[in-house]
Amino acid sequence: MFFRKGYEEACKSFEPKDLEVSAVGRHFMITGANSGIGRATAMVVAKKGGTVHMVCRNKGRAEEARAAIVNESGNTEVFIHIVDLSQTHKVSQFAENFKKQFSSLNVLINNAGCMLHKRELNAEGLEKNFATNIMGVYILTQTLIPLLQMSRDPRVITVSSGGMLVQKLRFDDLQSEKGSFDGLMVYAQNKRQQVVLTEQWAKANPLIHFSVMHPGWVDTPAVSSSMPEFHHMMGERLRTVEQGADTVVWLALSRVVSRMCSGQFFQGEQQESDASRITSSPSTPADDSFPLQIFKQLQQTNPHFTALSVNIP
Repeated sequence: MFFRKGYEEACKSFEPKDLEVSAVGRHFMITGANSGIGRATAMVVAKKGGTVHMVCRNKGRAEEARAAIVNESGNTEVFIHIVDLSQTHKVSQFAENFKKQFSSLNVLINNAGCMLHKRELNAEGLEKNFATNIMGVYILTQTLIPLLQMSRDPRVITVSSGGMLVQKLRFDDLQSEKGSFDGLMVYAQNKRQQVVLTEQWAKANPLIHFSVMHPGWVDTPAVSSSMPEFHHMMGERLRTVEQGADTVVWLALSRVVSRMCSGQFFQGEQQESDASRITSSPSTPADDSFPLQIFKQLQQTNPHFTALSVNIP
């Protein structure tokens, strides 16, 4: 169901009218917007008239992607923000500056991620997969919540992965210091953590609609570089980036979504309720303390982040 055939079957039940909307006047921040699912999402939003904020690490690739999006959509309201999400201090600086520069943010799409197969630390001493996939997402989202709350119909969408289905939340080794390092399992654990964060954010911030989703297995540059054998083996069975972005776009644009419960996990346009119900490793009440565990990790390497203790879910 996660491959192209699954998408082709599932899309028969999609309602095209759900996306017959205008995004004019709405601001969308998309991380990892220069390629793959992020770029495909940015293209659709731009065509709908939305203002797009592309958060990218590589300036050259970002500028090339922006030029293509503007050229095809005819929408010049596409802005580039160069940020390395693995550097927590820079993410915090960016988010704080964004709040000062812009008066509205309607939709935040946490799409960017990484899968490193060797344990590496960033300049702040954090394991890079965790720093990018969790710390960067946490800081960006948490810092922008006040701006989102002041905006009309605010939403936060996080792109997870089917890999989270085989993982239960671990508290004892967030930095992947114990045992042998398996980048694929670390990535899956990070994606499980994103689901738990979404559930907790939804509880703490009822004015914002939070969702997390699995895009299926998609033919993206990230999959090609991080899992080359899998990419080669699956070949044309992988979904296109447009197919992978379909659910993200629907969650970002459809009016139907705002009437759904917040904090849910989606596969396609199918709401799967609490993620714990579809995992082989269900959540526990201890999951509620996970955001606090993240904050403690953050303070150990960045004591200046005490401001983020405000409104921790």
